[in-house]
Amino acid sequence: MKAEHYVGGVFRSDGPGFPLVDPVTGAELGTVPEATREVVDDAVTAARAALKWPWGTMGAEERAGALRRIAAGIQARFDEFVEAEVADTGKSRELAATVDIPRAIGNFRAYADLLYGRPERAYTTQIPGWSGGKGQALNYTVRRPLGVVAIISPWNLPLLLLTWKVAPALAAGNTVVAKPSEETPSTATLLAEVINEAHVPDGVFNLVHGHGAGAAGEFLTGHPGVDAIAFTGESATGAAIMRNAAENVTPVSFELGGKNPALVFADADLDAAVEGTVRSSFTHSGQICLCTERVYVERPVFDEFVAALGERAKALQDYGPMISAEHRDKVLSYYRLAREEGATVVAGGGAPRFGDERDGGFHVEPTVLTGLPETARTVREEIFGPVCHVAPFDTEDEALALANDSPYGLASTVWTTDLSRAHRVAPRIETGIVWVNCWNLRDLRTPFGGVKASGIGREGGEYSLDFFSEPVNVCIQI
Repeated sequence: MKAEHYVGGVFRSDGPGFPLVDPVTGAELGTVPEATREVVDDAVTAARAALKWPWGTMGAEERAGALRRIAAGIQARFDEFVEAEVADTGKSRELAATVDIPRAIGNFRAYADLLYGRPERAYTTQIPGWSGGKGQALNYTVRRPLGVVAIISPWNLPLLLLTWKVAPALAAGNTVVAKPSEETPSTATLLAEVINEAHVPDGVFNLVHGHGAGAAGEFLTGHPGVDAIAFTGESATGAAIMRNAAENVTPVSFELGGKNPALVFADADLDAAVEGTVRSSFTHSGQICLCTERVYVERPVFDEFVAALGERAKALQDYGPMISAEHRDKVLSYYRLAREEGATVVAGGGAPRFGDERDGGFHVEPTVLTGLPETARTVREEIFGPVCHVAPFDTEDEALALANDSPYGLASTVWTTDLSRAHRVAPRIETGIVWVNCWNLRDLRTPFGGVKASGIGREGGEYSLDFFSEPVNVCIQI
């Protein structure tokens, strides 16, 4: 499909083009327009105008109706979205059809429903004599939109994570200028088409394509007409955006990287722990911020767990490519580094050969490593590929110390059949999300986000609506 900007209700392709590449084969799929500073200015101006009228004057019922029409539009073009997601990312059709596109639909429906479920707080205050008043006052809180929101979304879950921000931003009454990753523009363009077909007022949702530093992303996040920034991506990019936003003291919500730990205790259901770790380390070829790259296993079951995980990694057949040649080379460089640092390669460790067109793509093997010290770069740095390092521990306190010894703090998993241990360990892990005997099991109403270098703020349910709106207290003397 043709990627286009969507600005003020008009599709346009101005700006120089750059190639869109199929990560499965390395073939060029088309050309994407690079938004100039003028295109970004036009998008922000359109969003500002729509905020004043009509979107900013609409009530919750009208906004909820628009979100439901968008959800219905995605559902009606479900197969197109699946094909576009697969073409951009190289992920399996099963993953796109069962996770990415359904979740995008669910995001719009969930926030349409939440608009009617938010409680409003009110307080009756006795007026003190020193204030010069008498009787009582009524204090109540209303929320108003932040304004024009810049949304920067990543390439690993392009539509899911874009809609995860767009839906609550629109629900709260904001207008949006979105910039998807330059690697994955297609489902964002389809979303713009659906929003246009849903008769959402012009300028409420705007879309610009392009790169980050020195390009569309930087133009957008540093724009004085932007009132808030929501970003998902690498921690280093988040730091750059924060510096860019500081000039205008623009509020930010960041979901950043992770070097996520898994703790496997000897009392765990070992088969379930192995299968769960296969999912948490190798789903979408490890290109999910929630994937576990550090696995710690209690010593009595360490050898058995490593052997089983290695066999499952070798048997995987349906893994997809890295998003780009650059990212493939980065992951392979860590595989080489792991060997230099003294790792034992239990499974994988290289690039596969298929004997067909996939050999032109960006694949790497699912890889299991052992034997590295905790100081090794391979253990400390986020790789974002299908790889995990497995190390033993002897005590519960040691396991917690290992899990928490990281600059990151996004997600973690705990595998144990001891209920007391689960409740004891989970709150002590320094991550924003802890899964016990499962992974990536999400309720859209719960808080999502990380600590330390893994992010600022929380998304999900009312937590997103809280970020995308400003509380205003009204005090009336009775």
